Amino acid sequence: MNIVLLQNSANNFGSLHIRTARDNEYLAFSHVTQRLRNASRSDDRHEMIAAANACNQLWTAIAADLMHPENSLPPDIKAGILSLALFSIKRGRLSLLGEASADPLIEINFRIMKGLRGDLKS
Repeated sequence: MNIVLLQNSANNFGSLHIRTARDNEYLAFSHVTQRLRNASRSDDRHEMIAAANACNQLWTAIAADLMHPENSLPPDIKAGILSLALFSIKRGRLSLLGEASADPLIEINFRIMKGLRGDLKS
């Protein structure tokens, strides 16, 4: 398990909190998903371009990690996540161009976040 120690900026006494790789993945999805939701609600093209680009960058990083030889996920899990990554990148490109809604990206990201939190119900 990869553990990252992060300084608590709210505490001036240097208290450290431990954040796992899974926590960091959740936070990355949370940040990108919130940007997509805000952009969808505002109908601001510039905001949507930035949000969809951030989403594409996240999914591109995930796809690259899945292809890394040291990634120990089972092949069927890798294939499923890679399929989601490819769909998300394509849909993100359409959202960038204003040709499609970001709603499917938001839904996929929420489901990934639920999985990262261990909430596998519906």
